[in-house]
Amino acid sequence: MITAKEIMTAEVKSVLEETTIEELARLFVEGQVSAMPVVDEEQHLRGFISESDLVEQNMPLHLPRVISLFDWVLYMESEKNFREEVERITAQTVGEICVREVISCSVDTPLREIAELMSSKQVNLLPVVEDEKVVGVVSRLDVVRSMAR
Repeated sequence: MITAKEIMTAEVKSVLEETTIEELARLFVEGQVSAMPVVDEEQHLRGFISESDLVEQNMPLHLPRVISLFDWVLYMESEKNFREEVERITAQTVGEICVREVISCSVDTPLREIAELMSSKQVNLLPVVEDEKVVGVVSRLDVVRSMAR
């Protein structure tokens, strides 16, 4: 049975939460990658960031519909979503826009389970975690390569 450890890329390109958005964009271009794990100094997984997160960060702000009644303002849509959207478009660091609920696998995760995760969760890259630290990544291409063995 093939596992993540056998097909993963061990040289992981990752970023810290403190990395600026500008630096992240440069890393994506220069590193020719479209997504990276977000880690702390000890390589603990803290989040995940992709080119899509950067594109969405630059989308225009959607203003919610409101009703003004006397001194009250009633949001017709979620005020929480509006606040999150404002935070997203004004973000300055990776930590402010990265996805926190990361889909990952362990070094012992079987290839079949990796493929199922990628398909069901619609992800192209899975961080491989051991002892809460990122030790590699598995891409869809890694899965395809394993089929060609």
